[in-house]
Amino acid sequence: MPSTVPTQVPEKAGPRQWAGLAVLALPTLLISLDQSVLFLALPHLAESLDPSANQTLWIMDIYGFMIAGFLVTMGTLGDRIGRRKMLTGGAVVVGVASLLAAFSTSAEMLIVTRALLGIAAATLMPSTLALIGTLFRDPLQRGRAIAVWACCFMGGTALGPVVGGIMLEYFWWGSVFVLGVPVMVLLLVTAPFVLPEYRNPDAGRIDLPSVVLSLGAILPVIYGLKEIAREGWGLLPPLAIAVGLAIGFLFVARQHKLSAPLLDLTLFRQGAFTASLLILMLAMITMGGSYLFITGYLQMVEGLSPFEAGLWMVPSALVSVVTAMLAPTLAKRFPIGVIIGTGLVVTAVGYALLVFVDPVAGLPLLLTGFVVAFMGTGPIGALGTNLVVGSAPPEKAGSAASMSETSGEFGVSFGLAGLGSLGGAVYQGQITVPEGLPEEAAEAVGSSIEGALAAAETLPPALGEQVLSAAGEAYTAGLNTVAVVCAVLAAVTAGIALTVLRRAGSAAAHPTPDDGSEAPQPVAQHH
Repeated sequence: MPSTVPTQVPEKAGPRQWAGLAVLALPTLLISLDQSVLFLALPHLAESLDPSANQTLWIMDIYGFMIAGFLVTMGTLGDRIGRRKMLTGGAVVVGVASLLAAFSTSAEMLIVTRALLGIAAATLMPSTLALIGTLFRDPLQRGRAIAVWACCFMGGTALGPVVGGIMLEYFWWGSVFVLGVPVMVLLLVTAPFVLPEYRNPDAGRIDLPSVVLSLGAILPVIYGLKEIAREGWGLLPPLAIAVGLAIGFLFVARQHKLSAPLLDLTLFRQGAFTASLLILMLAMITMGGSYLFITGYLQMVEGLSPFEAGLWMVPSALVSVVTAMLAPTLAKRFPIGVIIGTGLVVTAVGYALLVFVDPVAGLPLLLTGFVVAFMGTGPIGALGTNLVVGSAPPEKAGSAASMSETSGEFGVSFGLAGLGSLGGAVYQGQITVPEGLPEEAAEAVGSSIEGALAAAETLPPALGEQVLSAAGEAYTAGLNTVAVVCAVLAAVTAGIALTVLRRAGSAAAHPTPDDGSEAPQPVAQHH
């Protein structure tokens, strides 16, 4: 008779593991807050540091550039030297850099400290996600834990303007950076007691040429996309993207030749891994583009302050948190692809509602559509991320987590550049410049709604009202067009999830190395 091998039941997580998740939630929440809170602080720090226009752009952008550029390197490095070690080392740098940023005495100093913060944040993001995989061996518990992680990231982005508004009401602009110091201190104190260490004992040395090539591939592409979103299609942004893609080809070629590559490309042989990355990136494209125009509508058409606009964004974040937390429970009864796909259909409906938003009294429909859209995205952040991490063997979880984060960064950048350019083109095609404007004002009104708002302040009240009305109508037309594209993309992504991911759950539940052997056990693990 054929022998039967008993199935090993994954160890259930206990109180210490859940306490570890609470600790990991801290840097996740902080990183997402840092990416949105600076928008409110910008006018205050501009008065103090008097940065040039170019310096202001670098203050805003350098943080995201460094995160995107170093994610792959830091995720793989954590697999080699230890994920807890990488996390705590990054926390030290974040704490020090936060203090330096808070007390910066010049724009140049703030740019450098923001760059350092971005590099340090790149060590935290994949480490938190990979350590969740180490803490939670049971697939269902891991799914719930990643749902919590995703909720912290989504919630932090929405709460950034709210938290920033409150702190700037009572403190100086640097307080938004000081916020990170006690969070990092708490992480450093508690991590040795509740977080296990995990490193791959068989990992080779880090390949420095691959690190350089990865930076050379990612940074120009992100830069080009951001410049397209800001300035449109000039000569330099497409050239930067082309250079980045060419270097990316060299990076991939080198990885195929290395015995211990910086990025293990065999992960892409897993259908669930590749499909989940694609779905995450497409979802972030729509979220990035729609978020840009919705926040713009709230502030530039409705005339709300950033703090008020942030408050109106909270309901959408809350509903996404609720659906993200429900998703792992639903995954016990329904295929993961069905849950993600159904959520994306709901998201498509939400974006379809935005197609009918009007420049006058359009706020209720705008908020309804955005809440419905975010209702459907919750399962993507929870289950999609879980599939990416769960599809990889434990010793490659850091590399897989870094790919999940990188796909999200690219998705947001593509959304801002592509959909931002589309909406801007619609604005320029739809705007009706009132007669009687000075030539300079007419040119500003025809270029963008920001230019129209600035021009309206210099005009007589009656003419200024005409400019604001025309700009609001044109901007809303751009929002409606972007919503059409987002609805179509969400529907296409739903189709991918419903077909490609229909059997993904079992594949991700018990990952094994590519050679079929047992995965190496974590070293120096503490429970």
